[in-house]
Amino acid sequence: MTATQFTFIFIEILALTALFKLWLARRHLAYVAKHRDAVPEAFRVQIQLSDHQKAADYTRAKTRFSMLGIQFDAALLLVLTVGGGIQVISNLCHGWFSTPLTQGAATLVAVLMLSSLLETPFNLYRTFRIEARFGFNNMTLKLYLLDALKGLLVGAVLGLPLLFGVLWLMARMGEYWWLYVWGAWVVFNLLILFIYPTFIAPLFNKFSPLQDEAMKARIEALLSRCGFTSSGLFIMDGSKRSAHGNAYFTGFGKTKRIVFFDTLLARLSGEEVEAVLAHELGHFKHRHVVKRIVSTFALSLVFLWLLAMLMKTDWFYLGLGVTTPSTALALLLFFLVMPVFSFFIGPMMAAYSRKHEFEADAYAAKQTSADDLVSALVKMYQDNAATLTPDPMYSKFYDSHPPAAIRIAHLQTR
Repeated sequence: MTATQFTFIFIEILALTALFKLWLARRHLAYVAKHRDAVPEAFRVQIQLSDHQKAADYTRAKTRFSMLGIQFDAALLLVLTVGGGIQVISNLCHGWFSTPLTQGAATLVAVLMLSSLLETPFNLYRTFRIEARFGFNNMTLKLYLLDALKGLLVGAVLGLPLLFGVLWLMARMGEYWWLYVWGAWVVFNLLILFIYPTFIAPLFNKFSPLQDEAMKARIEALLSRCGFTSSGLFIMDGSKRSAHGNAYFTGFGKTKRIVFFDTLLARLSGEEVEAVLAHELGHFKHRHVVKRIVSTFALSLVFLWLLAMLMKTDWFYLGLGVTTPSTALALLLFFLVMPVFSFFIGPMMAAYSRKHEFEADAYAAKQTSADDLVSALVKMYQDNAATLTPDPMYSKFYDSHPPAAIRIAHLQTR
């Protein structure tokens, strides 16, 4: 393959992917609008028409804005690659730093920082206009900037050593460097899973032990029945930033903990909280987290091997606008363009995730009441303004959870 041929292939696939995403978004907009004026029959008792219409309007506002993001991301990627942007940044970093290791690391950091800076207006609009318009945003500009600064510092403390380590392994470990990098990547991710609950998450949110003794006793009884142990039950001040509610498990090994958003506890009854927790325990019992970690690690090994093969070709660099090949630029190019080539495997990953959600729902229905879980889910759909009528095709590509109507129907059979 020649560099010119690869350039055309890349541009064609990028254009195809972007156009397909825009087509999916238009389908989604039209489908949600079509069903805006009637609550689905399965929800007419619990959901008022005004809430259903709010969810439709919220979904359409987010979808329309995402279409702008799709076009911006495609244009930025073209400028950075075939437009020569990465090569320009690399040349600058070569003039400022003296060793290949620091030059490569600086180039990667500069590109990532530039991309993040250019995406900031989108994040600001999404938070302070769209989320605020529908009553979900509780974040101030000061808190937004403080979060950004903390995220930058955490990324530097954790990410820079990993980046330098990866680049060093790529340069020093010979033909099979990708195995060493994969090992380092696995260890790093397991370390993050271990330290996140106690060291990273508290930098951004306050976590308080659950004080409601009746609720605590109910949850501890459920945990005992399910054979689950954790380092504690915690309430997170999610309302500090958003009105959205959720619950989740976090951590690894002995650092596992259960976290409830304060917004969620304020809305659900004790039985409903127990049912939601039982669903999360279903993920634990079916080893969904472990399966996802293993599949992610396996996929990353395949990707690193593929990168090792591409690094040996001239057309990979030249076709993406780089005239001075290096391990750092190969790494950067690969992870910038890989999402373009792998977009169409998304439905398989989403289907795998939805299968896990059905299994967790089934487990919850055995341990608690399916009716309580249905009631809790309906309240969560309502409070989060989640559309009850997503476009089926759009949902297949993007939704990690089953559509509301299908999910509720499955639970009602139990």
